[in-house]
Amino acid sequence: MLEKAVAEFSKLPGIGRKTALRLVLWMLRQEDADVEQFAEAVSRLKHEVKYCKTCHNISDSEVCPICGDPRRDKTTVCVVENIQDVMAIENTQQFHGLYHVLGGVISPMDGIGPSDIEIDSLVKRVAEGGVQEVILALSPTMEGDTTNFYIFRKLSTYDVKVSVIARGVSVGNELEYTDEVTLGRSIMNRTLFEER
Repeated sequence: MLEKAVAEFSKLPGIGRKTALRLVLWMLRQEDADVEQFAEAVSRLKHEVKYCKTCHNISDSEVCPICGDPRRDKTTVCVVENIQDVMAIENTQQFHGLYHVLGGVISPMDGIGPSDIEIDSLVKRVAEGGVQEVILALSPTMEGDTTNFYIFRKLSTYDVKVSVIARGVSVGNELEYTDEVTLGRSIMNRTLFEER
């Protein structure tokens, strides 16, 4: 029983067997009610959290609080790789538009192509009208740049400004690990994306 619990905890990202064992032993020392509350929270998370039908952010309802907020600028859409990037940009308090979460980036080496991420739904959002600017806020990596270029080409037939965040973010860095001041300045100082 102990070994099975350790094996399950060690499946979590960043958790090795030693840490998993420490967590399991800690759980054994907790009150039954606390452990049951933990287990219920994890179960509810898996069954009740959804993805926003508009932007693919996590949400308790069909439309996330950001997409549903009438104070947000609906003419500007910031394209990010994952939900952690939404949280990182929101923490800057510099961006007041909407988001589009791709759920990854194009990476042929990993077998991830354009159809494996949410690019088509972004193009559809732009085609429906109302979006005046798309900000490409992907990590400045080879895969991020490839995805930026692909999206730029897909949107080139629409009357929409495509910009990219300023390169205050170091090349090769992940967006979620960038400090809030640098990330905020990168959003505010974005430049037009040009075909290179």
